[in-house]
Amino acid sequence: MGKICLNNMVFHTYNGVFDAERQLGQKLEIDCLMTYPIEEQVQDDDLHETVSYADVYETIRQFVSQHHYKLIESLANHLGKQILRDYPQLQAVHLNIRKYNLPIEGVLNNAEIEVDFHHEQND
Repeated sequence: MGKICLNNMVFHTYNGVFDAERQLGQKLEIDCLMTYPIEEQVQDDDLHETVSYADVYETIRQFVSQHHYKLIESLANHLGKQILRDYPQLQAVHLNIRKYNLPIEGVLNNAEIEVDFHHEQND
Protein backbone atom coordinates (compact mmCIF):
# COMPACT_ATOMS: atom_id res chain seq x y z
CA MET A 1 0.00 0.00 0.00
CA GLY A 2 1.35 3.40 -0.94
CA LYS A 3 1.90 6.30 1.43
CA ILE A 4 1.81 10.03 0.70
CA CYS A 5 3.45 12.20 3.37
CA LEU A 6 3.27 15.92 4.07
CA ASN A 7 5.85 16.61 6.76
CA ASN A 8 6.54 19.51 9.11
CA MET A 9 3.76 21.80 7.96
CA VAL A 10 3.95 24.85 10.23
CA PHE A 11 0.94 26.95 11.20
CA HIS A 12 0.28 29.77 13.66
CA THR A 13 -2.89 28.80 15.53
CA TYR A 14 -4.97 29.81 18.52
CA ASN A 15 -5.42 26.45 20.21
CA GLY A 16 -4.85 25.91 23.91
CA VAL A 17 -6.40 25.72 27.35
CA PHE A 18 -4.92 28.95 28.71
CA ASP A 19 -6.04 32.45 27.74
CA ALA A 20 -2.58 33.47 26.55
CA GLU A 21 -2.48 30.53 24.13
CA ARG A 22 -5.87 31.44 22.73
CA GLN A 23 -5.08 35.18 22.46
CA LEU A 24 -1.45 35.22 21.32
CA GLY A 25 -1.48 31.97 19.42
CA GLN A 26 1.39 29.61 18.89
CA LYS A 27 3.19 27.45 16.39
CA LEU A 28 1.89 23.99 15.59
CA GLU A 29 3.63 21.51 13.33
CA ILE A 30 1.59 18.88 11.54
CA ASP A 31 2.63 15.73 9.69
CA CYS A 32 0.00 14.03 7.56
CA LEU A 33 0.59 10.47 6.32
CA MET A 34 -2.06 9.30 3.87
CA THR A 35 -2.55 5.69 2.80
CA TYR A 36 -3.47 5.41 -0.86
CA PRO A 37 -3.11 2.48 -3.32
CA ILE A 38 -0.50 4.21 -5.48
CA GLU A 39 0.66 0.90 -6.97
CA GLU A 40 -2.82 0.22 -8.37
CA GLN A 41 -4.20 3.70 -9.05
CA VAL A 42 -1.29 5.59 -10.59
CA GLN A 43 -0.72 4.11 -14.03
CA ASP A 44 -0.67 7.01 -16.49
CA ASP A 45 1.36 9.74 -14.77
CA ASP A 46 -1.83 11.75 -14.34
CA LEU A 47 -2.63 13.92 -11.28
CA HIS A 48 -6.24 12.72 -11.37
CA GLU A 49 -5.02 9.25 -10.44
CA THR A 50 -3.64 10.39 -7.09
CA VAL A 51 -4.25 12.91 -4.34
CA SER A 52 -3.00 16.45 -4.90
CA TYR A 53 -0.49 17.42 -2.18
CA ALA A 54 -1.36 21.07 -2.76
CA ASP A 55 -5.07 20.42 -2.20
CA VAL A 56 -4.49 18.45 1.01
CA TYR A 57 -2.13 21.13 2.31
CA GLU A 58 -4.77 23.79 1.60
CA THR A 59 -7.44 21.73 3.37
CA ILE A 60 -5.22 21.49 6.45
CA ARG A 61 -4.20 25.16 6.32
CA GLN A 62 -7.78 26.35 6.08
CA PHE A 63 -8.98 23.99 8.81
CA VAL A 64 -6.36 24.99 11.39
CA SER A 65 -6.82 28.68 10.64
CA GLN A 66 -10.61 28.52 11.01
CA HIS A 67 -11.04 26.09 13.93
CA HIS A 68 -9.73 26.65 17.44
CA TYR A 69 -9.79 24.07 20.21
CA LYS A 70 -8.53 23.84 23.76
CA LEU A 71 -6.92 20.47 23.04
CA ILE A 72 -4.72 19.54 20.10
CA GLU A 73 -6.31 16.10 20.46
CA SER A 74 -9.64 17.68 19.48
CA LEU A 75 -7.99 19.51 16.60
CA ALA A 76 -6.50 16.23 15.36
CA ASN A 77 -9.80 14.33 15.66
CA HIS A 78 -11.77 16.90 13.70
CA LEU A 79 -9.02 17.48 11.12
CA GLY A 80 -8.53 13.79 10.42
CA LYS A 81 -12.25 13.31 9.84
CA GLN A 82 -12.33 16.35 7.55
CA ILE A 83 -9.45 15.01 5.43
CA LEU A 84 -11.20 11.65 4.97
CA ARG A 85 -14.46 13.44 4.04
CA ASP A 86 -12.71 15.66 1.51
CA TYR A 87 -10.57 12.87 0.03
CA PRO A 88 -12.65 9.67 0.08
CA GLN A 89 -10.13 7.92 -2.16
CA LEU A 90 -7.73 7.78 0.82
CA GLN A 91 -7.82 4.57 2.80
CA ALA A 92 -6.38 6.06 5.99
CA VAL A 93 -4.84 9.20 7.47
CA HIS A 94 -2.24 9.38 10.24
CA LEU A 95 -1.65 12.77 11.89
CA ASN A 96 1.16 13.93 14.16
CA ILE A 97 0.63 17.34 15.74
CA ARG A 98 3.39 19.05 17.71
CA LYS A 99 2.77 21.96 20.05
CA TYR A 100 5.59 24.26 21.18
CA ASN A 101 5.86 26.96 23.87
CA LEU A 102 4.11 24.80 26.41
CA PRO A 103 2.95 26.42 29.64
CA ILE A 104 4.95 23.87 31.67
CA GLU A 105 7.64 24.60 34.20
CA GLY A 106 10.43 22.51 32.85
CA VAL A 107 12.61 21.95 29.83
CA LEU A 108 11.13 20.18 26.83
CA ASN A 109 10.95 20.81 23.13
CA ASN A 110 7.29 20.07 22.40
CA ALA A 111 4.28 17.89 23.07
CA GLU A 112 3.14 15.62 20.25
CA ILE A 113 0.04 13.58 19.66
CA GLU A 114 -0.52 10.90 17.01
CA VAL A 115 -3.86 9.67 15.77
CA ASP A 116 -5.07 7.36 12.98
CA PHE A 117 -8.25 7.54 10.92
CA HIS A 118 -9.59 4.84 8.61
CA HIS A 119 -12.59 4.62 6.33
CA GLU A 120 -15.12 2.13 7.62
CA GLN A 121 -15.30 -1.11 5.66
CA ASN A 122 -18.76 -0.14 4.39
CA ASP A 123 -17.75 3.29 3.04
